[in-house]
Amino acid sequence: MRFLAFFAAVCALAQTPAPKPTVYKAPPPVTALAFSPDGAWMAVSGYREILLHSMENGAPAKLAARLAGRATRIHGLAFSADSKTLVATGGDPAVGGEVQVWDVGTRAQRHRSRLAGDTFFGVALSPDGTRAAFGGADKSIRLYDIVEGKQLRKIDHHEDWVFSTIFGIDGKRLVSVGRDRAAKLTDASTGAFVENVNLLRDSLTAIARHPLRDWVLIGGQDRIPYLYRMDRPRAMRIADDSTLLRKFPQQDGPILTVAFSPDGTKLAVGAESGDVRVYDAESGAALGRCSGHEGGTYAVAFTANGRRLAAAGFDGQVRLYEIDGKLAQTYTPVPVGETVTQR
Repeated sequence: MRFLAFFAAVCALAQTPAPKPTVYKAPPPVTALAFSPDGAWMAVSGYREILLHSMENGAPAKLAARLAGRATRIHGLAFSADSKTLVATGGDPAVGGEVQVWDVGTRAQRHRSRLAGDTFFGVALSPDGTRAAFGGADKSIRLYDIVEGKQLRKIDHHEDWVFSTIFGIDGKRLVSVGRDRAAKLTDASTGAFVENVNLLRDSLTAIARHPLRDWVLIGGQDRIPYLYRMDRPRAMRIADDSTLLRKFPQQDGPILTVAFSPDGTKLAVGAESGDVRVYDAESGAALGRCSGHEGGTYAVAFTANGRRLAAAGFDGQVRLYEIDGKLAQTYTPVPVGETVTQR
């Protein structure tokens, strides 16, 4: 009887109309941000919604649509390679984790699934655009079929919250990071744990993969960005850090977000202090420091052409910077005090 009651409640939730767009009195913290590969769109997290902005000349121009959902928080956003699909993850803390799949052209929600009793963090799409990977507060990694709208696998390698995941170039492997300090390499086909990519140091929050190589940039509580290769050059040993390619300078606060430019030549590191540092990916040379945020920076992303960097976080503003750190634009992603018809 309890199962039947639970099943009925889930069905009722699935049939409940999406809430009306939020009326904002102030911009909420931005916890996720993504640009479409074709350069046409910027997606930004809001309260119970995703805000889709059109881009003109490499900068956000106007709010084009509000994709209203049910999850109170969005912690991950990713566009497919053809820019036609947008995937979001998030949920309601201590209530449920949710994944949403949207058609960018029609603004229609293709799929929505509640899969856990707590929220999900981050999202990465497989190179072929058929699967999504994301972590959760329940210590799991989830693999999700974007086309069919169903969970493929639940993976339980981690011992604490999983904050971010990324696929390898061929989509056969993925790397995940979490509060248990490990960057774990997993076989994406079987869910089998392969090994830890890194030497354990402190809890990890963020990961990004080089767009052309199986290199991963990770960062977390110890404030140092580490660049690792996914493939170990020799047999693993105790306290082995042979996959480490480079350590970047220590940041001013714990690292919350990292990103590579589309061509892989540059990388960005956002921290709890608010500043974002930009580095040359090959040499490690500092290229710029992006300042001006009030509070932590939770999301960074390079524009599709790689010429600018967007950063957003606690103060609710999206700021676009030149690579040298010069502020180019400050943009409020939500309509404060008004509503915009979803279209």
